[in-house]
Amino acid sequence: MKNTSIIPTQNWAGLFTLSIRFVIGWTYFSAFWRRLVLENKLDPEQVGYIGEKFNHFIPNALGIKPMIEFLVTNPDHLWYSMVAFTIIEGIVGLFLILGFFTRLMSIGVFMLAMGILLGSGWIGTTCLDEWQIGVLGIASGFTLFFSGSSYYSLDYYFMQKKFNFTKTNWFKWLGSGELQFAKIKPIILTGALLIFGLTLYTNQFFHGGVFGTLHNKSVKPKVEISDFTIGENEIKFQLYRVEGVDVYGSFLIGIDLLDADNNGIMALNQDELATLSTDVIKNIYIAKIKPGIHSLIIPLGSKADLTLPIDTTKLTKGKKYTLKLTDISGITWTAETIFK
Repeated sequence: MKNTSIIPTQNWAGLFTLSIRFVIGWTYFSAFWRRLVLENKLDPEQVGYIGEKFNHFIPNALGIKPMIEFLVTNPDHLWYSMVAFTIIEGIVGLFLILGFFTRLMSIGVFMLAMGILLGSGWIGTTCLDEWQIGVLGIASGFTLFFSGSSYYSLDYYFMQKKFNFTKTNWFKWLGSGELQFAKIKPIILTGALLIFGLTLYTNQFFHGGVFGTLHNKSVKPKVEISDFTIGENEIKFQLYRVEGVDVYGSFLIGIDLLDADNNGIMALNQDELATLSTDVIKNIYIAKIKPGIHSLIIPLGSKADLTLPIDTTKLTKGKKYTLKLTDISGITWTAETIFK
């Protein structure tokens, strides 16, 4: 009896991944489309500037936090990086949809997805959004590299037309065509296991999703208070918002200074915080802490030094005092210091 089973060839592999090519391609090209065609999100003066969204990544980024911090503290470098990043996403996405230099574009997908995963894999209010985008992008980039494109691609069209560059060895590695591997199964298995390991590790690191207590750092705002000191007729402290929804600020409606008996020494309500002078706020990153209509707004990833006036004649040296911040949700954050 004849064996009529069909053995998939390189062309079949490239055809089977056609939907992945289209969807992943649009995922990246749409970033370019949104930022430059539908809206201008590369204007630092406009609401929704992509650089500020990049700033949101910094509190819990994995491994690349120093690079992000350098960019958000250098606005010019940040803008050039965002422009370059957007253009690269546009090229990678469009070329992938067209199936042109598919393997080179798949490497671009892999690297872009890795950046998303390490930078913002911890962000996502309901479905661990950014983590899923990152790990699925990495797996898709890996898959597309080995499958390449076949039917319904420019790579295939140029190969059928026998263009000279398609006959070169480098085109097989950067475009499409059949790759020659002595032992391809161990290579695929090793790559798949490494990607699966990265998936489990980042799922646990960002969300506790493998064992222990599951957590989501995008649900509630968290503001860290540091360097709290009381000087001559002023208090100084640094605010840094490290958790919460990236598209929604923490709205501070109260700043209080309390003594050891919980008596109020100083109190600023939400109306006073809404009209707070920007002179007392020294922002460090591109995402800025600033007065809003009804409160003091603290975006995700923002960090600033605040200096507030106070009558220190009401204080006693050597005594402990507590700084208390109140969010509109009712969450409070405190820090203590000794008046010297």
